[in-house]
Amino acid sequence: MSLLAASNLRKTYVSGDARVAALAGVSFGLEAGDFVALMGPSGCGKSTLLHLCGAMDRPTAGQLLLLGRDLAALPDDELTHVRREQVGFVFQFFNLLPTLTIADNIALPSLLAGVKPAEADRRTRELAGRVGITHRLDHYPQQVSGGEMQRAAIARALAHQPALLVADEPTGNLDSDNGARVLALLVELNREMGVTILLATHSADVAAAATRVLRMKDGTFA
Repeated sequence: MSLLAASNLRKTYVSGDARVAALAGVSFGLEAGDFVALMGPSGCGKSTLLHLCGAMDRPTAGQLLLLGRDLAALPDDELTHVRREQVGFVFQFFNLLPTLTIADNIALPSLLAGVKPAEADRRTRELAGRVGITHRLDHYPQQVSGGEMQRAAIARALAHQPALLVADEPTGNLDSDNGARVLALLVELNREMGVTILLATHSADVAAAATRVLRMKDGTFA
């Protein structure tokens, strides 16, 4: 069984009389341990597809199976559980909570998933060491660099041991040096820990780090 299987996914946004087809029939699959990049210009449907695969939105039509469950058919409360337990998210603008320390930001998904505090703390420290920010755990997001914030966001995304890591332009808000470090970290996590990654980017250099590239244009694969 594939980790994720999408069949003829369509997503149409409606505003008044206007209809915008963000996805126009997309089919693909992911196996455990894959590192797949969605590449294309702004507005091609990359982020929409990521949001569907991450259970943050529903398709207008088509089937989307994650670990054999059709996300389009799940009620809202079960979709929430999917997001909390099976998917990790990394965003362009980090989305760390400013009132929590780096340690508390990383631990939060584990705690929301019902992990005991002692185990959440163990995972936090292990992941912080893995991404190289152990010395920043007691700091707040505004006290660390952009690259360190993104490393913390990656650790947070992995804290609850998700089946799938979804990354939307994870280097897009970083300078070239920090972007290269974050990308190298994602490659390391995929190769050494077997983390399954679905990443969206408009950068050919970022896409080249993946083991498979799917190019998008006008809501479908080019």
